[in-house]
Amino acid sequence: MQLALKNPLLFFDIESTGLNVASDRIVEISIVKVSPGAPGEPNKVDVKTRRINPTIPIPPEAQAIHGISDDDVKDCPTFRQIAKSLARLMEGCDIAGYNSLKFDIPLLAEEFARAKNEGVDVDFDFRKRKLIDVQNIFHKKEQRTLKAAYKFYCGQNLDNAHSAEADTMATYEVLEAQLDRYGQDAEEPLLNDVEYLSKYSCQSRFVDFAGRMILNDQDEPVFNFGKHRGKKVADVLRREPSYFDWMMEGDFTQDTKNQLLRIKLSLK
Repeated sequence: MQLALKNPLLFFDIESTGLNVASDRIVEISIVKVSPGAPGEPNKVDVKTRRINPTIPIPPEAQAIHGISDDDVKDCPTFRQIAKSLARLMEGCDIAGYNSLKFDIPLLAEEFARAKNEGVDVDFDFRKRKLIDVQNIFHKKEQRTLKAAYKFYCGQNLDNAHSAEADTMATYEVLEAQLDRYGQDAEEPLLNDVEYLSKYSCQSRFVDFAGRMILNDQDEPVFNFGKHRGKKVADVLRREPSYFDWMMEGDFTQDTKNQLLRIKLSLK
């Protein structure tokens, strides 16, 4: 089933130096930009893949997964050098990915924040876009991995798994296949609507992309980790001001710190 789009929908996948959103860096990003076609015409699909010099060593365990070495990226541009052109490419797009809400979006948001802090005139805000996580749809429906999802929904083996471009294209194909499988005749149909898919695939209401703070049932920010898990952020900041200082100086993402500061400034 072809995606029903009002805005371009940008699928992306990244390969990185590791899994620490605060300190690891992107070494490859692949984008599949799906733009609405003219009435009666198919959507337009553009694919772009770029390797990036992370400016830090790529550990052997990461290289074993994606096959990208320090030598492979030594002459590639840094994220700082491509940040503005990447933001322009993504502008006006809704965003989709596989496990993107937990990893890819937080890491990319951190790279943008780092570039901005280094003087690059870039300010891409994921919170202004609709976000679809195809993995969450899959897990709600079938409980599998991307490779299994591709086999299950598309009936094919996923070659070159952990290649950013192969994974990104597979994610795009899986979402369209999910719309076919869970169409109007399904017990719980998926609507071919980006806003609906965004809400359906968001399992937690994160305040920050890393999920250190989430919204409770009363739409109040609460901590989602550590000794204050489940406690209201505002209450903790009032009772224990040093906790704010500890987080601002700690190994947390810039986005987490920005959201924590926003909450602190809003306190009366």
